[in-house]
Amino acid sequence: MTTTATLSYEDRDAFRQLCGPNDKHLKIVEELLHVGVASRGNTVQVSGATHDVEVASTALDQFYELARQGYRLFPSDIPRGVRIVSGSPEARLADVFLDTIFVASGKRRISPKNLGQKRYIDAMRSNDLTFGIGAAGTGKTYLAMAMAVQLLLARQVKRIILTRPAVEAGEKLGFLPGDMAEKVNPYLRPLYDALYDMLDLTKVQRLIAENAIEIAPLAFMRGRTLNDAFVILDEAQNATREQMRMLLTRLGYNTKTVVTGDITQTDLPDPERSGLAHAAKILANVQGIAVCYFSAEDVVRHPLVMRIVNAYDRDDARAGLSRERRNRPPGNGDGAEVEEDTSVADALSFALETDREE
Repeated sequence: MTTTATLSYEDRDAFRQLCGPNDKHLKIVEELLHVGVASRGNTVQVSGATHDVEVASTALDQFYELARQGYRLFPSDIPRGVRIVSGSPEARLADVFLDTIFVASGKRRISPKNLGQKRYIDAMRSNDLTFGIGAAGTGKTYLAMAMAVQLLLARQVKRIILTRPAVEAGEKLGFLPGDMAEKVNPYLRPLYDALYDMLDLTKVQRLIAENAIEIAPLAFMRGRTLNDAFVILDEAQNATREQMRMLLTRLGYNTKTVVTGDITQTDLPDPERSGLAHAAKILANVQGIAVCYFSAEDVVRHPLVMRIVNAYDRDDARAGLSRERRNRPPGNGDGAEVEEDTSVADALSFALETDREE
């Protein structure tokens, strides 16, 4: 069944933003939803299948409201907004697009790219312990780092503690060159990459020298009490149950902790011993703790990454092992699935808003 909708917009500046240069934004909506979109005067006419016209109309109305609120629309925003509206018709794009994490003295603005990232950011703000679980490309580690940097610069915490399990994959640490810091440095490199993307090199080095930023293997956390800190445990699927319990019982006053990982990518000899799946299962209903899951649709890297994830999911399904079973703790029925960053630096241009020029 086909239908036609006529949308009228009074604010000329916002209407120009909505249409984009040479109606580029409207053409993107047209291609994404397979509808006809044409502008004339201060109106937009949308024609096509009833459901597609409804989605397009809702998206256009919300893009217009964003423009009226001073948000500058870019072509890359259009597919992002259409995906959100298509997946959740009740969603408000303003809640996602206008939510911002400020880092580097407010110069850089990092915004959620989808509802999964928005829920994740809200969870970090509202809870002392947040789990972000899933595969590559959803920006979990990067968003956690952005939140940590924001709170440090605002002096709401005194230090950032970044840690990862140093799981030996093919080489024994003892045979690697250098002292212990040099041996474990390759495991911690993605955390440095994220920091250097948000803050200039000199500032990062100064904060590290002042112990305001500490980057260390998970094993180094034993016996400590972590007060006034923002703690990020990355690659948590490689932490054993014992290590996970050790870290979570280190937390002190005024401390926020974010644990990220991909249950399907553990390098532990016995994947059943992964502390991430176990902790997410037993702590899911504890007050002050949030467990956030992302799906393949939440991947915000190159579009090819989403297709790769889906291809692996189909292969798992043929083998009788769905990603939902592999990536979701048994008995946890709510939330979406999750995706994890294997290389934080590679995700930056797709996962986050960076230095949008007005």
